[in-house]
Amino acid sequence: MSFAPAVILARPQLGENIGAAARAMANFGLSDLRLVAPRDPWPNERAWSMAAGALGIVEGARVFDRLQDAIADLQTVYATTARLRGVSKPVLTPAEAAGRLRAASAEGVKTGLLFGSERAGLDNDEAALATALVTIPTSPDFASLNLGQAVLLNAYEWWKAGDATAPARLDHGPLAAPASRAEMIHLFEHLEDELLKSGFLYPPDKVDSMRLNLRAMLNRAALSDQEVRTLRGVIVSLTRGKKRRNPAE
Repeated sequence: MSFAPAVILARPQLGENIGAAARAMANFGLSDLRLVAPRDPWPNERAWSMAAGALGIVEGARVFDRLQDAIADLQTVYATTARLRGVSKPVLTPAEAAGRLRAASAEGVKTGLLFGSERAGLDNDEAALATALVTIPTSPDFASLNLGQAVLLNAYEWWKAGDATAPARLDHGPLAAPASRAEMIHLFEHLEDELLKSGFLYPPDKVDSMRLNLRAMLNRAALSDQEVRTLRGVIVSLTRGKKRRNPAE
């Protein structure tokens, strides 16, 4: 059985930040939100407002008085912190942490990501309860992140570690599909026929290499079916009514 990491917010201060954290969780497939000693009364109307479409996560959040109770059922907990104060633990980037959490989850290990309060982050006693620390690389000139941002970045890395989305693709839009080979062949033949008639494909000993170059260029363009139709319309428009010259003349 696979378990996605729980998100534990220790001593959160603002309902808006709890809502932002819930929204980030929903974006990237996390749902188990645990609050430890929130400063303001819970439930919190501002958290509801900020969560937008992630109300289910806010409504299902569990509240604990002590961090020890919030993480008692977890076997691996990574604590996010920008400050290391004498705590001797492995320090991971979010990407490395996400990969390890994915591997642990696949083995049925219950895991969690722990975040400190907005004002002071995690204290030494809280960090000491974690398996390892996670530090987000930032500019040394300004390393401060708000709680929602920290949850978002770690949740994104968790999602990315298990995501199979291609790193690059050509988006033809919702109404266009990649051109079929038949459509491309018709385009080749249409274009080459007009270029022969106009005298562009000349002299005869160069025609084959010129045709191959044209086809290579059009193939690299990865045209959609709509784009092929547009190009064929352009060819018709340019050649209609034009006097065609015989290259042998």
